[in-house]
Amino acid sequence: MDHDFRPCEVKMRAAGLPDLAIESFRRSFEAVSRGETGLLSRREIEPVMELPDAGDLTSFRREGELWLDRTVVVKLNGGLGTSMGMSRAKSLLPVRPGLSFLDLIARQLLHLRRAHHARLPLVLMNSFRTRDDSLTALAKNAGIESDVPLDFLQGRVPRLAADTLRPVAWPRDRSLEWCPPGHGDLYVSLRTSEMLDRLLARGYRYAFVSNADNLGAVLDVDILGWVASNAVPFAMEVTDRTAADRKGGHLARLRDGRLAVRESAQCPPDETDDFQDIARHRFFNTNNLWLDLRQLDMKLRECGGVLALPVIRNEKRVDPDDAKSPLCLQLETAIGAAITLFDDAQALWVRRERFAPVKTTNDLLALWSDAYELSPDARVLPSPSRTLPPLVVDLDAEIYTHIERFQERFARGAPSLVACRRLVVRGDVHFGRGVRVRGDVRIEAPPGHALAVPDGADLSER
Repeated sequence: MDHDFRPCEVKMRAAGLPDLAIESFRRSFEAVSRGETGLLSRREIEPVMELPDAGDLTSFRREGELWLDRTVVVKLNGGLGTSMGMSRAKSLLPVRPGLSFLDLIARQLLHLRRAHHARLPLVLMNSFRTRDDSLTALAKNAGIESDVPLDFLQGRVPRLAADTLRPVAWPRDRSLEWCPPGHGDLYVSLRTSEMLDRLLARGYRYAFVSNADNLGAVLDVDILGWVASNAVPFAMEVTDRTAADRKGGHLARLRDGRLAVRESAQCPPDETDDFQDIARHRFFNTNNLWLDLRQLDMKLRECGGVLALPVIRNEKRVDPDDAKSPLCLQLETAIGAAITLFDDAQALWVRRERFAPVKTTNDLLALWSDAYELSPDARVLPSPSRTLPPLVVDLDAEIYTHIERFQERFARGAPSLVACRRLVVRGDVHFGRGVRVRGDVRIEAPPGHALAVPDGADLSER
């Protein structure tokens, strides 16, 4: 049945949110109210089997260098890292000693500016919870400012009661009554913040957009040249799905020839096997996107400022730190879904190195270790000394998920993992300084007791 949007509109207007943001949320609300599922059946799509290879684009490098001065790097920086027990921007986590995600992003941009004598601004899309801390941290990187503001603010929308779709009331912390509307809000927020108008007025034509926690997402001059030479309005970098990615969204082609991304929430329940078939659906979205800002401006004007993106229903606890707090709905949209809306949109295959997100403390420990090295242009790359398959780190979720507890157990530094294939830790284990792990190693603390690995210990496969 239909639900009444007016309580949401009243709440959003009272908070001073712009009309366009309200209309965008109205569209999502009404879609959910009507019971729209956004499901994409296998009968409506075809698998994508072949794509251009980014490694074959070196002939476009000169063209890319010509466009660098008219390109902006946008980082999606709205995430709090709540899965690691954080309450501030995930991008402030230390990735290497003394260096956060934001520090590395800034260094990468400054290196490209110096190498190519280009303006190349860095712009963050912050949420209302990440803005202040992130801008303070970014300001420590001298010279990062440019001729446009360092950020714009992602919108916020009311969390909804799952049964009534009325705005949630949570008097003990009013901020928890709100949530970001997903990174698909980029398009509306570029308009409502006037950032899109400012970029166009300053002569910027292209934007490279990626997640702030993806350390592999560095602007690639060859890809920029390919996008500009072929007048591509929207390009998505995709890479091979592996067994670990089978539950993640995949690239597909609609029957009319347009590209689409099908997320797990859009898969009919009886088609799970098809969805997870990584041989049939080979590619997934890295969320590294290239946008022609002029084409985006025209598209937004055509549709009244709100792109028709599928709505994602996310069920969460109102208070993430209180498992007894009520469930609520967060209505979100995904940035990559816009690939369907642009004529001549393209997908491009990239190597896995361009998709290196940090989602858990398992990922973080690997990056802290010597299995990775920091390059002169501030990229975090697999160590050339490592000849083994991709490293697997499996830490006890009950002990290590929360970032503070994780840091306490590696307070004397990460162990050497350059010669490690797999590290499994169960129970409460504290690592000393200079520990080396080789091969396939499992460490288990006695139940109810902590285990201390001494300084200089050599843990080898047995």
